[in-house]
Order: sequence, then C-alpha cells, then structure tokens
Amino acid sequence: MKHEDIIFAGFGGQGVLFAGQLLSYAGMAENLHVTWIPSYGPEMRGGTANCTVILSEEEIGAPIVRYPTIAVIFNIPSMEKYEPVVKPGGLLLVNSSLVETDSEREDIRPLYIPASDIATELGNPRMANMVMLGALIGATNLVSLETVAQQLDEHLSQRQRKWLEPNIKALKKGVELGK
Repeated sequence: MKHEDIIFAGFGGQGVLFAGQLLSYAGMAENLHVTWIPSYGPEMRGGTANCTVILSEEEIGAPIVRYPTIAVIFNIPSMEKYEPVVKPGGLLLVNSSLVETDSEREDIRPLYIPASDIATELGNPRMANMVMLGALIGATNLVSLETVAQQLDEHLSQRQRKWLEPNIKALKKGVELGK
C-alpha cells in the first residue's frame, strides 16, 4: 500500500506551498487520497512556510503529520526543525545550494540537490521548487512526471504561462538528480 507523509519547508516566496500543492493535484489525478495543509508565518515572503502532503491508496484518517516519511527542505531553519523528526527509514531531500550542513542521522536517507544553483542555470532561481519536486519524484516515484507536468499546465496562472516549459525542464532535471 502506498502511503507517504511529506513535509515541504522553507521561506515564504520559495514556492514551497506551490510544490506541495502541485504534488497534491498530481496525486488526485492519479486517484490517490490526498491532503494538503499549508502553514506560513505572518511575514509571508521571507517568513517561514511549510505544508504537509499525504498521499495514500487508502482513506486518510487524519491530516496531521508529526513524523513525516519524507521532508523536502529548502533552508537552514527548516533543516534544523524537520531533520530530527523524519521517521527512521525516511527520505530527507535537501536544497544543498542553501543548506550546507549534512544530516548526521544514519537511520534516514539524505539526498542533497543543488536546486537553487540548477534553477539559476536554467534561467530563474525561483524554479528551485520544481527542481526539488522533480528530485522527490525521481527518488520515490510517488506520482509520474507526466502527471505533474500536466497538473502544472492546468494550474499555472495566465500571468505565469511563460514559465511552463522552463518549469517542466526544471522538473525533469530534478527527476534525473533524484534517481
């Protein structure tokens, strides 16, 4: 049975909530049971932001995640907060462009992705969230890349349409690095 509890965490403005929401849409499109709960500090941009996503083949009893099986970390404060609570055997996915410390835990699988650097090379540092989401997909196969790309196409605002293809490139690069 597929069931994953995932936390995406970083600063407001890094696209943390959108990455989690996009994963949720993809899960729904693949007929999984899904929850998505956003949380952000009062500052929005620059404040803390995180969201929890649960994807499951079974009904979800409670949407609260205390000990995630996967943490997708975008900054140092999030590393400090969520690395200790990842379940043993879980995945810690870290944007190593911004988080230079490695996990000292030996009971989880850390994966370091220079997402901000890659996004900058691809033309927009704000696409680091898509690199990280792609790496998550590559490392776990939770949902297909095709489904995520389709959901991105369906949920990008009219104002953001010019970023569709670059974001899909960022997702694909992340998938490569996550494998």
